[in-house]
Amino acid sequence: MADIIYTYAGSAYMNITNKCPCSCIFCIRSNGDGLGSAESLWLKKDPTIEEIKAEIDGFDFSPYDEVVFCGYGEPTQALDNLIEAAKYLKEKHSLKIRLNSNGLSDLINGKPTAHLFEGVVDCISISLNAPDAESYQRVTRSKFGEEAYPALLKFAEDCKKYIPNVKFTAVDVISEEEIEKCKAISEKMGIPLRIREWIK
Repeated sequence: MADIIYTYAGSAYMNITNKCPCSCIFCIRSNGDGLGSAESLWLKKDPTIEEIKAEIDGFDFSPYDEVVFCGYGEPTQALDNLIEAAKYLKEKHSLKIRLNSNGLSDLINGKPTAHLFEGVVDCISISLNAPDAESYQRVTRSKFGEEAYPALLKFAEDCKKYIPNVKFTAVDVISEEEIEKCKAISEKMGIPLRIREWIK
């Protein structure tokens, strides 16, 4: 059975779906079946909220003060379960919640979604990964095409209204010029940017 909860780099992670609208050229899923303590993160099907809660009940969170929703899929593909599981974690363990996202939640769910994270998510890390729609599509190969990038930026801007800590990330597979352009976008939007090393 695939792991719903796993640990990596000193943090606890929630793997609640393998669905994702992107096929990024740097995706860690291409490198193997698991990560950190997880032998496999490949879910045969999305777990139900009851299954997620059962895993939460059976896991020792005492060494951790934060739980990260990030697995082998985009967590907002399981939006209802994400929100309910995050609330459950807060109620049971008073844990801070971080969401690692591709920022395409509104397109995935067909509606504005940032407001749903108010009081539920404490920090969101959004994968920017490119300075424009064309290069974003080249890197992420999103099923939404060039509609994806402006939707990502709109989602990030909306998140600032509802989530205390909003961050951008970019993986260092893009050029130095593109990284500098990403920095300019992040500065203009008032969202900090972290450059991530590609885990090969």
